[in-house]
Amino acid sequence: MFFPDKYKKIALFIGILLFLVFAKNVSAASVGDTVKFNVDENFDASSRSEISTTLVKATNDLYFYIEKSWWDFQPPAKQSQILVNLDNLSQEFENKIYPVLTSVFGSEWRPGVDGDNRITILFEAMNNNEGGYFRTADEYIKLQLPASNEREMVYLALDHIDDSRLKVFLAHEFVHLITFNQKNKIFKIDEDIWLNEARADYSSTILGYDDIYPGSNLQQRVKDFIESPSDSITEWSGTKYDYASVSLFMHYILDHYGINILIDSLKSKYVGIDSINYALQKNGFGGNFNQIFTNWTIASVFNNCSVSQDYCYPNERLKNFRLAPSLNFLPLTGSVSLSVSNVTKNWSGNWLKFIGGNGDLKFEFLSLSGLDFKVPYIIEDSAGSSAIKFLDLDENQKGEIEIKKFGTDYKSLVVIPSLQSKYSGFDGLEATYPFSYTVEIIGDASGSEQSLIQQLLDKIAYLKSEIAKLQGNNNSSGQISCLQLNNNLYFGLLNNSQVKCLQEFLKSQGPDIYPEGYTTGNFLSLTKSAVIKFQEKYASEILIPLGLSSGTGFIGPSTRAKINQILSQA
Repeated sequence: MFFPDKYKKIALFIGILLFLVFAKNVSAASVGDTVKFNVDENFDASSRSEISTTLVKATNDLYFYIEKSWWDFQPPAKQSQILVNLDNLSQEFENKIYPVLTSVFGSEWRPGVDGDNRITILFEAMNNNEGGYFRTADEYIKLQLPASNEREMVYLALDHIDDSRLKVFLAHEFVHLITFNQKNKIFKIDEDIWLNEARADYSSTILGYDDIYPGSNLQQRVKDFIESPSDSITEWSGTKYDYASVSLFMHYILDHYGINILIDSLKSKYVGIDSINYALQKNGFGGNFNQIFTNWTIASVFNNCSVSQDYCYPNERLKNFRLAPSLNFLPLTGSVSLSVSNVTKNWSGNWLKFIGGNGDLKFEFLSLSGLDFKVPYIIEDSAGSSAIKFLDLDENQKGEIEIKKFGTDYKSLVVIPSLQSKYSGFDGLEATYPFSYTVEIIGDASGSEQSLIQQLLDKIAYLKSEIAKLQGNNNSSGQISCLQLNNNLYFGLLNNSQVKCLQEFLKSQGPDIYPEGYTTGNFLSLTKSAVIKFQEKYASEILIPLGLSSGTGFIGPSTRAKINQILSQA
């Protein structure tokens, strides 16, 4: 709706007047006061939108509020211990978190919407695995947003009030307060969620909390990244895998290009990828976001600084990190052809490794015209040396790799395709796009029988070492990570969380069904074989109603129904 300028001026004057009246009439807070706060029902453990709280501590910089019903239930000794913990947290904030982070990123809005320099911290019962959150709504007066609490405020999970990581959670949310001032207030724009969260998550490294790696935020991010490495860094749904992928990427880019990339991207009129490119240019670097992302995907599987600084993590705590790619075993003798269709999202890494085989290899990649895939690949020779190359794609996103004497002169191929077509507008779930690949081996029948035997023995030894790597990433807890399977699953799916859940379920059915027990998230031959065994075990419920006499290896509605029935009884 359009308003004449004179009415805009009147509205602005009234808004300022109301704000000043409000600020003058803020009553002083006292320990023991009861206050009702609006909260985010998406984070709250009981999906509440409002809770009653008690002010339990106030310092020169902070107010600490705790859910009243929970606080009143605690015995005096427990309350005393919590107050000691909060005293330690307030000192950590005032002496380290606040001065360090504001010196790096700049200040939060101060004194802010409420005219008070102090920041409010509210401890609330939240959903499992949540550490805290920040609401931009609180930075506006109620006349603008009725759900506002009208103060500079962060929310921390009540479950973590005794947690040693509490300072990490507070630092993370405080960076969101800073970002609101530096981006929303100054430039009148919203930062892309993925970069907003990446900046906040990196605060634990800035503050030195990741210097002791065991038990650190960084170690947890690495663990989660290994579980689901192909999570897009720009699509944000708030899962631990979102944080993991963006954290590893942020460590890579900042260790190579410096903290000013993060600072200057914040203090610019741009957001997301555009702000990173702006910061790179401002600091005199010739590369761009695309090149850095591609190099990061290579570094995540290669990580060798002695070969190239571009393809490694300089961070001392990440020097031994290497991602295990999805492994594809090619027959050791004869010719073979393998075709796989897959999907991916923008700015998502995919790592495919091929070993075995004995002959000339041809790898063909294909997607859709109009997309922009980057496909680096790594060839390892029989002596263990690696070469990093890039597949040239034509206008139809098609290209091929040819390797002579694969399995003899060369022992592995790692292909790393990533889609890099979208640069802005990351505000929800992202679309998936297809790609496919075909691998052909023309078997080599030359050479003496003794030579062939020795080649096969060498390959078997190499295969055993690759299997050991996979087992190192295997799920040993025996737990199943989902309550049910919601999608049809089939041979060729890679890095899929539902496939991983399926494998965990099959493993729980015993060695007769799935003796290997790998939980990689990749639906390949071993998983298919286990599915067939499971289907034939329950043939009367799965196969016979469909007129089938043997298992198919395809997880369709009837197989899912049986699996979900067993899961519900576990």
